[in-house]
Amino acid sequence: MERNGLAHRDTEKKIGRWILGICGFIFLSFFLAPMTLEPGTVTNAEGRANALDFYDGEGWGSSGNENIAQHPDGDHLHQGYHWSEMNPYAAFAYAFGDLNCHQKHERSWELNDNQLPVCTRDLGIFAGMLFAGVMFTQRGWNRWTVRDTCLSVLPESMLQSTYKNNRRTLLWLGCGLVLCLPLIFDGFLQLLTNYESNNLKRIITGLPFGFGLGILMCSMFAARADAFVGAGTVLLPGDAKFVLASTASTQEAE
Repeated sequence: MERNGLAHRDTEKKIGRWILGICGFIFLSFFLAPMTLEPGTVTNAEGRANALDFYDGEGWGSSGNENIAQHPDGDHLHQGYHWSEMNPYAAFAYAFGDLNCHQKHERSWELNDNQLPVCTRDLGIFAGMLFAGVMFTQRGWNRWTVRDTCLSVLPESMLQSTYKNNRRTLLWLGCGLVLCLPLIFDGFLQLLTNYESNNLKRIITGLPFGFGLGILMCSMFAARADAFVGAGTVLLPGDAKFVLASTASTQEAE
């Protein structure tokens, strides 16, 4: 019997491997895609996050190419590219980056004289998600709720007092805050002040955020109440037990 009261954790392993595989493929593609292009195909690009800017030379989804702008420092022009004209593999990677990342060249690495599809912050985030897939494959357990499934990756000894005192939500939110704060602090300090981060800090602050996001994603798929006969059959740290609200109310009334 596993730590959650079920006979096996095959589903959790499968979910962890799926997250690991998908995030690993995307992460590696960020480095491999530039190698499949002619050197100098993507340089000095700068677009917008959550928008398509480099689909083609003009028309829909091509504002980044239609508005080639002078850099604030005045030392070069922002240049565009057309991912619709790339090979399918590179087109996938750069389209993904175009949609999800601002692709600021000064915050991105280059490989084969080509700017990577995403900035270094996003590299850190995807690396963190990749590690989360590994962690969940090894230590993730379905414990009925998303919150308790997330917490299952923590050492059991650390969770004993948390469950005895029913501080699960506090610990869950606290862990999320700790993982998000480095990215929030670095990003908003840069946005609101003259502080300018660097690529190493962007990767370091992206890693914990991506790890937390990856664990949350795994837990959202793995948390399945229908895998248990009832809430009371879920094994929890500290000999704690789930009690349905209706049952608890009846017991208090008696």
